[in-house]
Amino acid sequence: MTEAVAFPQSRTCPYHPPTAYDPLREERPLSRVTLWDGRSVWLVSGHSAGRALLSDPRLSTDSTRPDFPLTTERASAVRRRRRAALLGWDDPEHNVQRRMLIPSFTLKRAERLRPRIQETVDRLLDAMEAAGPPAELVSAFALPVPSIVICDLLGVPYEDHDFFEEQSARLLRGPTVEDTEDALARLEGYLGDLIERKRRKPGEGVLDDLVARQPEDGGPDREELVQLATILLTAGHETTANMISLGTYTLLRHPERLAELQADPGLVPAAVEELLRFLSIADGLLRVAREDVEIDGTTIRAGEGVVFSTSVINRDAAAYADPDTLDWSRSARHHLAFGFGIHQCLGQNLARAEMEIALGTLLRRLPGLRLAVPTEEILFKPGDTIQGMLELPVTW
Repeated sequence: MTEAVAFPQSRTCPYHPPTAYDPLREERPLSRVTLWDGRSVWLVSGHSAGRALLSDPRLSTDSTRPDFPLTTERASAVRRRRRAALLGWDDPEHNVQRRMLIPSFTLKRAERLRPRIQETVDRLLDAMEAAGPPAELVSAFALPVPSIVICDLLGVPYEDHDFFEEQSARLLRGPTVEDTEDALARLEGYLGDLIERKRRKPGEGVLDDLVARQPEDGGPDREELVQLATILLTAGHETTANMISLGTYTLLRHPERLAELQADPGLVPAAVEELLRFLSIADGLLRVAREDVEIDGTTIRAGEGVVFSTSVINRDAAAYADPDTLDWSRSARHHLAFGFGIHQCLGQNLARAEMEIALGTLLRRLPGLRLAVPTEEILFKPGDTIQGMLELPVTW
């Protein structure tokens, strides 16, 4: 057994797991890692073990437990005091919250939204083309696409996007505990005010539907509404924006794969699935064992923390042949980029639709798309947050 690896670490290449994680790949399916506070926890790196443990009810997502593992000081400061809606609750409470939202995030609902997503994508690309090259793709395209879509779906005014995008960024990547706490307070204050306005004048978004459900009839109370709104708004634009920007960068760095998509647009859905596996931008799902759990000859003791490195799990050679290679022909649908089990990402159908339309349309309309600066000048996000590009200068 080698010395425990520190987790998380930043990627050397934005679309590959950190090279420091190589020992974790060699010691599958479980090994020990050390968190920021010196705590030693289990890290799951095997695909089969990951699916089994993510669906095991003996592992808890309750971050208020003193033995729950948290990967940054700023996350610890916030989540120790309060559980995030959906993410921080176990069944049966989690099931109650999820059931309220499932009708809004079904595959059928995502399919019905495709024309509106296409309109949004076309409008943003029209503006990019009118302005002419070069362009900064994150602010001009990758971030506005999911921001506009989630605002439309939830019933949040898009004219407030600068505010909630800035607070979401501060919430997810600090850099300090004070930044994180202040960003959360500002977001919750804004959404609390919005919910009160919706009580007085209902609209047609998901939040309006939730507001209309009274607590005595099984609906959420005000605090739960604010927490649900916060997680839906934040996760609804941050993750997909990162997938669009980092996915574009990855394609530009793999011109042979890019050429295949441009020659056959029918490959785009398979490419999105493979990019989800390959990029694994939400790296580090967290659990704590409520009781002893035995997996592949190893016993995880009650009270021990468990971290799931999706970037390593999704590169498991036992699940994917030649896992470090982009391959549109492989069946990648069983990846764990959206998690697994009862906490699997609620918005995955919407995210897939957004990525397919955004990437497919971008490649069709700008066939000469390329990086506008040398790769070493491009800034990407550190390892302790959702992976993606800070900026992506492109030309065509």
